[in-house]
Amino acid sequence: MINISEVRETNDMIEKENLDVRTITMGISLLDCIDSDLDKVIENIENKICSVAKDLVSTGREIEREFGIPIVNKRISITPVAIVGGAACKTPQDFVKIAEALDRCAKKLGVNFIGGYSALVSKSMTKADELLIRSIPEALAKTDFICSSINVASTKTGINMDAVRLMGTIIKEAAEWTKEKDSLGCAKLVVICNAPDDNPFMAGAFHGVTEGDAVINVGVSGPGVVKEALKSVEGKSFEILCETIKKTAFKVTRVGQLVAQEASKRLGVPFGIIDLSLAPTPAIGDSVADILEEIGVEFAGAPGTTAALALLNDQVKKGGVMASSYVGGLSGAFIPVSEDQGMINAVEAGAITIEKLEAMTCVCSVGLDMIAIPGDTKDTTIAGMIADEMALGMVNQKTTAVRVIPVIGKGVGDTVEFGGLLGHAPIMPVNQFDCSAFVNRTGRIPAPIHSFKN
Repeated sequence: MINISEVRETNDMIEKENLDVRTITMGISLLDCIDSDLDKVIENIENKICSVAKDLVSTGREIEREFGIPIVNKRISITPVAIVGGAACKTPQDFVKIAEALDRCAKKLGVNFIGGYSALVSKSMTKADELLIRSIPEALAKTDFICSSINVASTKTGINMDAVRLMGTIIKEAAEWTKEKDSLGCAKLVVICNAPDDNPFMAGAFHGVTEGDAVINVGVSGPGVVKEALKSVEGKSFEILCETIKKTAFKVTRVGQLVAQEASKRLGVPFGIIDLSLAPTPAIGDSVADILEEIGVEFAGAPGTTAALALLNDQVKKGGVMASSYVGGLSGAFIPVSEDQGMINAVEAGAITIEKLEAMTCVCSVGLDMIAIPGDTKDTTIAGMIADEMALGMVNQKTTAVRVIPVIGKGVGDTVEFGGLLGHAPIMPVNQFDCSAFVNRTGRIPAPIHSFKN
């Protein structure tokens, strides 16, 4: 059981070290909203979401006030829209109408984001999947709170290269549709391998078809807390370093567990999982890169960075699983560029490149995340970057993702400002050698041999 003394113990973490619960995400199944009539589907969706989630934001605020724990985001994830709209949507514009309905729900309820404008195409695409994917640029341009994720690969099925190639084009189109906002649409679009059904973090969240009617998933975050704890063990052995991270992760996760239990009880919705991820923000001192520097590298990207990140990720999980019986989602350390001031500093110092970030994704929780690249980067180059990252996830049996932002009209040396939690980022150079002959092959890269475990 969790008691109030544990919450009091975290007061300094909250007040001085940026500890927060990053999100309460309510997952909602929309399978019972399916209909062959588009107007009926939209009516069903709006009624279901606005009924089930009507008290989500107010409950989150109540918990914040009562326990003094900041809850940064209140979000909703839904059944992948390609499934929900498949029977009714005959054109990409039909799917855009669903996106606009979801955006109306978000505004009515006051949530920060709705995730699940998604398709699961790791093996092949249905007609509905392709229509949804082709609708993404317009849908993201015409909405404010919708996030989209496309799962194009898995360890069991391999990499759907037709979907990868298409997503290279879609990302460029999304950048063009929102070029007046520094191609912001791409910040709400992620391409994934091995997407979990219960991820509370955007832009990859959706409510998996294995889930129940509704669920509460909570994402915790505390990079500043971990960094502060490590100051006391500077120069000490790896054993002491690891123990410190584990104990800190335990305390951070217990805060999330308390919030999850309270939200579940008050909303009458089952508790799903705690996501243990260390998710940074642009705030000074709330950085995963700063933790790596505290461990002992001069900048993120220096030799030893990947090993330090592997250590951090593992100890966070070991500490967290002792604090909650239900751990899921992504869980570990995020390494976005624009959302982490320490990562931005490393890029500006020349310490880190996209290739080094790719290596780091082998041992972290996400992938190439929130990376601004030149707006003239070719579709096929983006597809090649996606394919590389999907291969890492497929072979290593982990979730990996790509969220890159080709900022139209800007190039290396420029900086882009997204604002809020999305932060700002210098435009990073991309390898200019061509991969079009590779990505233009049709079909699927097979699953690795070690995937056959039946």
